[in-house]
Amino acid sequence: MENAATISVIKAFARKGELKRPLFAQGVSAGFPSPAEDYIEGRLDLNELMVTHPAATFFVRVAGDSMIGAGIHHDDILVVDRSLEPVSGRVVIAAVDGELTVKRLFKGEGRVRLLAENPAYPPIELSGEATCEIWGVVTFVIHTL
Repeated sequence: MENAATISVIKAFARKGELKRPLFAQGVSAGFPSPAEDYIEGRLDLNELMVTHPAATFFVRVAGDSMIGAGIHHDDILVVDRSLEPVSGRVVIAAVDGELTVKRLFKGEGRVRLLAENPAYPPIELSGEATCEIWGVVTFVIHTL
C-alpha cells in the first residue's frame, strides 16, 4: 500500500494490577487557583476507562500521518478492541493485502472503502482484487503533547 499510515508495533493488553489516580470533578481553572482536594470526585484506573474487553484488546503504534485529521499522529498508541463491530464511520485497523493500516471505514453506495483523514492520501477501494481483514475498532488514541 502506497502512502498509507502503517502500524509499527503491536502489543497485547496485559493488566498487572490497578493504579487508581485522583479524578477531579471540576474543570481546571486557567485563572485563580483553588484547593484541589475540594474537587476530587473519586479514583480512576485508566485500564477501566480504556479497556472494556481485556481479552479482545490490543495496542498498536502508528507510523505515518494519513489519520492526522482524526487526531491520530505518527508514533501515537491506539487502543484497539477486536470485539466491536466495524461499522461504517469507525476508525479501524485493517490488513489490506497483508499490510496493516489505520483508516476510517466507509460502507455505502454499494462499496466499501478505507478513508484517510489527510487529503494527501487517496481512499483505498476494497474491490474483488484486494484482500482485507478488519483486525479491530480503535477506541482511544494516546499521544504526547
